[in-house]
Amino acid sequence: MAINLTSPVTGAPQNGLTSPTYTHVVDTAPQGTIGKQYAVTALGGTQTGVAAHSVANPFTTTFFKPGTLKVLGAINPSTGLLRAVPKNTYKCISRKGVLPLAGQPASLAMVETNIIVPAGSDTADPLSLKALLSLHIGALQQLSAQIGDTVLTAIL
Repeated sequence: MAINLTSPVTGAPQNGLTSPTYTHVVDTAPQGTIGKQYAVTALGGTQTGVAAHSVANPFTTTFFKPGTLKVLGAINPSTGLLRAVPKNTYKCISRKGVLPLAGQPASLAMVETNIIVPAGSDTADPLSLKALLSLHIGALQQLSAQIGDTVLTAIL
């Protein structure tokens, strides 16, 4: 199934935000042939001081697939082992303009998730890949507010 982010997105819990939602539109990704981008056009819930996407203050999420997919090579005939296991990298990058100081122009903050998949595992062990993603996304969702506090306090 292809990535198709539906609008609005319900935001994960964060201290200081009440029932956050993000209405978005499809945008052009920086690398259009290997990416899909969405720009936030409206905010829901209580998000005092947060702005939707603009040129000077971006608010986007972009999904990327590898430009060239890697596949498994030949098995070494003397050892019976793969010589190398190439990796395919998928990415999700979210960007938001934030103020470094009142009265100053926005500076870009980013969150990036890289999903690095050994070639061949998509067919040899697909459920383990899905379990990996389930855990990772579930942990981020569960710890969303705590991660938000850690980014502000540097207390882990």
